Amino acid sequence: MTKQYTLGQLAAHIDAPVVGDSDYVIDKIATLSKAGPTEIAFLANKKYRSQLEQTNAGAVIVSQEDAAHFSGNKIVVKNAYIAYAHLAQMMDTTPVSASNIHSSAVIHGSVQQGDNVSIGANAVIEAGAILGDNVQIGPGCFVGCNTKVGNNTKLWANVTVYHDVVIGDNCLFQSGAVIGSDGFGYANAAGKWIKIPQVGSVNIGSGVEVGANTVIDRGALDDTIIHDNVILDNLIQIAHNVEIGAGTAIAAATVIAGSSTIGKQCQIAGLVGINGHIDICDGVIITGMTMITKAITEPGVYSSGIPHSANKEWRRNIAHFRNLSEFKQRLKSLETLTEHLQNIDD
Repeated sequence: MTKQYTLGQLAAHIDAPVVGDSDYVIDKIATLSKAGPTEIAFLANKKYRSQLEQTNAGAVIVSQEDAAHFSGNKIVVKNAYIAYAHLAQMMDTTPVSASNIHSSAVIHGSVQQGDNVSIGANAVIEAGAILGDNVQIGPGCFVGCNTKVGNNTKLWANVTVYHDVVIGDNCLFQSGAVIGSDGFGYANAAGKWIKIPQVGSVNIGSGVEVGANTVIDRGALDDTIIHDNVILDNLIQIAHNVEIGAGTAIAAATVIAGSSTIGKQCQIAGLVGINGHIDICDGVIITGMTMITKAITEPGVYSSGIPHSANKEWRRNIAHFRNLSEFKQRLKSLETLTEHLQNIDD
């Protein structure tokens, strides 16, 4: 059943003023273009300001700068997008991943459970695991031996967490995430691959979110470490002994090779590749499809992805790219000749 709120209640939650009817009833958040009379919309991008005139929303969240452009009910805030995020949490209707403890769940007798733990159908919790208060373990999940899951952490269906992993409080794992699988460690002896046991683990801080089908490998000797408030999108590969600093965000399909360190408050776009054994400092932004092959020691924006072009043009440009060394040598020869001619004239 949809819960209803007055505008006054919503405004009080984000400590912002209402301009209009504080008793107006709202039951959902929607976009400006789709909102109806019982819904609240938000304007976070000026390019959509013209939609304020046509919206059917019962109320709108607007910045102080945009407030004058809407005459209806509104909540006026400093940052409309952040306000929207807080209200979306307040009005969230996402169901729990598990309710109570299903009779088909397999839970070892040594497992320690906090208060109000829920475990879904066919989940397996192995010996020595510790589950904090209000933990939700979805259907089909696996939690390995001696793994610790902190308070209020939620695993959606079919999440796999290997042995000895440590997960903090208030974390969220989407379906298909795999935490603590073996890192890619092998030695080559005359063409034969010899597996190196991965005896480290994974240590995940609090407030971390991990997307669907993202994989975080366990360390070879020391742990792979994900610090507090890191957010990881879907289909990310984090190799053994990587360390990711607090507050860093990484988008889908990015790959981080082993033993690399990512600083705090970094933003890494999708399809980025980061070589192993390199350090990236705090406050770095990496744009999509960038390949990082050496350390980054200064905050800033870094790119290397090549935008698309017509195939004929791309092939011509690649041909030029392959001849860069030749072009460089020819340019150097021309510079030498020019310098020689200038000396003659002098």
